[in-house]
Amino acid sequence: MDGILAVWKPAGWTSHDVVAKVRGITRVKRIGHAGTLDPQVTGVLPLCIGRATRVVEYLQERPKAYEAVLQLGIATDTEDMTGTPVEEVDKVSVTREEVEAALAAFIGEIDQVPPMFSALKVDGKRLYELAREGVTVERKSRKVHIYSIRLLEFVQDERRPRIRFDVECSKGTYIRTLCVDIGKRLNVPATMAELTRTMSGGLTREHCYTIEQIAALQQEGQLQSQLLPSDVALSHMAKLVTDSASAVIALQGRKLPAHRVKGLAELAPEGPARLYDEDGRFLGVFEWDQSLNLLKPVKVFN
Repeated sequence: MDGILAVWKPAGWTSHDVVAKVRGITRVKRIGHAGTLDPQVTGVLPLCIGRATRVVEYLQERPKAYEAVLQLGIATDTEDMTGTPVEEVDKVSVTREEVEAALAAFIGEIDQVPPMFSALKVDGKRLYELAREGVTVERKSRKVHIYSIRLLEFVQDERRPRIRFDVECSKGTYIRTLCVDIGKRLNVPATMAELTRTMSGGLTREHCYTIEQIAALQQEGQLQSQLLPSDVALSHMAKLVTDSASAVIALQGRKLPAHRVKGLAELAPEGPARLYDEDGRFLGVFEWDQSLNLLKPVKVFN
């Protein structure tokens, strides 16, 4: 069994729980996921099965999209509603226009400080392990990119408004921290109340199956036919084509000269591309070596 399976992760499950369950259903050990989701978060979790595990790194690098609910008026130690309140205010007064302006301020490249309750490692230990021990360590800020952010709903109650928004962002963006930072821009404590991942690696809810559906498809012998091919993870890369004789050479892990490859004009000087033969068969990931004037293999899919 080989291919990409998009799972709609339920609340209360870790990403590892989902992988373990699908391993049990399929009896396939070689399964990897493309981006961890916290237990309370639902949404798109791509699984790479069999030889498709070789494209996990490319899936992980692609943008992700989320729908989040931000609660104003309260801040917690975990930056979400599962944590202990560390700051509260009785009443928050903000307008829809102020909220929209605050969201817009985060579009583009921003600095984020990873939260203490995260899986990031410091000196070999995960931050959330240190946080549970009551230890706080200094974390370096890092650059992330917010490609778009949009207000979906502004619920203005008498005490504490809620903001529902969607966001498309780069790998490594903490939406919990984004919620806290939006609150800071509004000068009020804030925390993330809900989160759903709506897109990962170009895959959306429409591509996803629930755990129950996966089990049923496997029992019916239909699951393999529903898996997406490995090169779906690479659709953001330039596409190159070579002739059938050169395809044999490429599948042997050998380099190809420029005159054997179509599409090089659209290829960036650096960066990987996906290579196909003239019949549309995916051959692997290759990159152009300008110094040698050759296309060299990165990962061959024989």
